[in-house]
Parts: sequence; structure tokens; C-alpha cells
Amino acid sequence: MKYKIAICDDSDADRQYVLNMVDRWAASAGHVVHTDAFASAESFLFRYAEESDYDILLLDIEMGAMDGVTMAKQLRKNNDTVQIVFITGYSDYISEGYEVAALHYLMKPVKEEKLCSVLNRAVEKLSRNEKVLNFETGGEMVRVPIYQIRYADVFGNYVTIHALSDVRVKMALSELEKQLDERFYRVGRSAIINLTQISRVTKTEIKLSDGAAIPLPRGAYDGINRAIINMG
Repeated sequence: MKYKIAICDDSDADRQYVLNMVDRWAASAGHVVHTDAFASAESFLFRYAEESDYDILLLDIEMGAMDGVTMAKQLRKNNDTVQIVFITGYSDYISEGYEVAALHYLMKPVKEEKLCSVLNRAVEKLSRNEKVLNFETGGEMVRVPIYQIRYADVFGNYVTIHALSDVRVKMALSELEKQLDERFYRVGRSAIINLTQISRVTKTEIKLSDGAAIPLPRGAYDGINRAIINMG
């Protein structure tokens, strides 16, 4: 497979070090990669405005004027498929990754074995993002890529699938659940949530990154948190 990877780090030595490891990973895994290296978040965003087809982003957090987390938040506004991997010298940024659905954090100095396993996971997620479900509604067939489904809820005999637009289908929630993968978690009897879309979980509700709030049934708090941790 062919992947486009950006490495963004304001240290020349660190950039080159990661670039060499990515090249070795691609050669051993049999992937064709196109890599671009950037010395700042701003220079990446300038290129990204022209070419927004990057698959994987290896992103230093501590950079000049704009840090990696701020840049990732900007990207996530209109790109939910790019796989973001943060590289950092400090462990106190990890809570920030929740908001931008970061795939992983790598601590500097980056270990090659660790980077390779994260890249393998990124590639696996990218291939899963291609899976599409077909629904018949209102006499027409609607195609919905799985990664676009934020959540689904049930009312009567109908399930509403909340993706880029809402699709209402006559089916049981359990029927939909069988077609989804481990990114999705069943919350009680009435909803299925895309774990990658969660920004916050309280004792009473799940907040999604688009602002939607799904009520959390009594006793479901530990289960949803465990599912989030296990997915990582």
C-alpha cells in the first residue's frame, strides 16, 4: 500500500532520526511511503492547505509559535481520518490527546520498535476506515463509511445513525452492532457510541467531540471507560 506521511519537528536531528526509522519500517513492511518533513506547524499547515491527503502525521508537541496539539485541533475540524501520533519529551501532555483522537504518544528518544508498532496500527486503522455500510431508507440505498458514524440511537423500531448526516433505518440496534467493529461500544439498550469520537465521560453522560451528549445509564460509567482504555 502507498501512504503519505508527514513528520513535523523543529529539531533537525530528531526529524532526520524519525524519517530514517519510517523509511526502514516501510522497506521491511513492504509499503510505499512518501514522506515530507517540516520544521514547524505553520510550514506544515501551509503545505496542507494545498495537499490535504496525508495519511499519518508524526508530530512533535513542543514546537515554536504553534505547538503540535493546537495544530492537531485545527486539522481535526475537517479531517477525521488522518492518524495523528504525538512525539514528546514530556508525559504531561497525554490528556490533550483525547480531544484530537490521537492514535498514540511516543516519548523521546523514540524507540524504533515502538514506532514500527504504532505505524502498523495506523495503517490498520486507515484500511478499516475504508469499510462502508449500506442502508436502505426511503426507497434508496445510502452508503455510510463506518468511521463517519459518531453514534446511533434507537427509538421504537427505528435506529438513527448519526454520521455526516442522519440516516434513519428500520432495524434493531443489535443488528447494526453486528456490522460495526471494536471502535464501537453499546451503551445500555438504546445507543452505540464511536469510542474515537468521545471527548469526555461523566457519571451521567458521554460528551462527543461534536458537542452531542448521550445520557449514560446507571452503572455504565466503568464499562465505557474500560472500553476506551482497551481500544488504545
